Amino acid sequence: MAIRARKASPEVHVAAMYTTLMQAWGRQHWWPAQSRFEVIVGAFLTQNTNWWNVESALRKLRARRLLNIDAVRQVPVKQLEEAIRSSGYFRQKAIRLKNFVRFLDECYGGSLTRMFAQPTERLREQLLTLNGIGPETADSILLYAGQHSVFVVDAYTRRIAERHEILPASAKYEEVRALFESALSKAGPVQQGAAAQRGGACHSPSRMSRAPRTTLAQIYNEMHGLMVGVGKNYCLKSAPRCAMCPLQHLLASGGGRGV
Repeated sequence: MAIRARKASPEVHVAAMYTTLMQAWGRQHWWPAQSRFEVIVGAFLTQNTNWWNVESALRKLRARRLLNIDAVRQVPVKQLEEAIRSSGYFRQKAIRLKNFVRFLDECYGGSLTRMFAQPTERLREQLLTLNGIGPETADSILLYAGQHSVFVVDAYTRRIAERHEILPASAKYEEVRALFESALSKAGPVQQGAAAQRGGACHSPSRMSRAPRTTLAQIYNEMHGLMVGVGKNYCLKSAPRCAMCPLQHLLASGGGRGV
C-alpha cells in the first residue's frame, strides 16, 4: 500500500521517496566527472546556471588542459574567465576557483587527499569561510569529491519537499539537510526493480560516480541525483507534471501546484 504524506512522518515520507525512485530509476551515476578536482570545479560552475552550460565550460577547460589544480594555479585569470564563459558569472567564478586553489595550497599543501582526510564538520566550516561557497556548494564538494556523508540540498529538493508537505518553503537549509540525513540514515540499499529505467538525472558511469564510498554516502549521493531527476522532469517550477511523476502516489492531495 502506498505511503501517503498525511499518514506518514516526514522521515518515513522521505524514505518512501528514496525507495520509490531507486526502484523506478536505479543508480544515477551523479556526479559525472573523471577526477575530484573536476567535481570541485563543476560545483563552482553550476552556481546560477544549468548543467548543460557547465558541461560546455568543462569541455573547454579539458581541451585547454586547465582542468587540474596546477593549471588553475598558474593560468592568468583572464584566460580562465574566457574558458568558463558559458557557465555565466564567469568573472566571479574564475576568482572563486583561484581562491579555492589558494586555500588548498595554504592549508593543505595543494593536496586534496590531505584536505578530504579532515573530519567532515571541520572541513565544512573551513569551506564555508571561502568567498562564493555556500552550504550547497560546500556539501557538493564534500559528498561528490570527498565521499563524505553529507546530503546536498538544492532548489529541486526544497520544491519537492514543499509540494509533498514535508517542510514549509521557509525551512532553512540546515533544517532540510537534517531531515533528509536522518531519514536516509535509516535506509539500506534498495534492490532495483526489474523494470528500473535510466530515468531521472542519469548519466553514463564515470570514474567519480564509481568511486568507493560508504553505504551512507552512496545513499545520499543517489537521493540527491534522484531529486534532481524529479525536479528537472516532473516537479517543474510553474507547470508540475504530477500525474506522470513516480512520486505522485505520495502526494497527500494527489496533485501539485505551482511554487
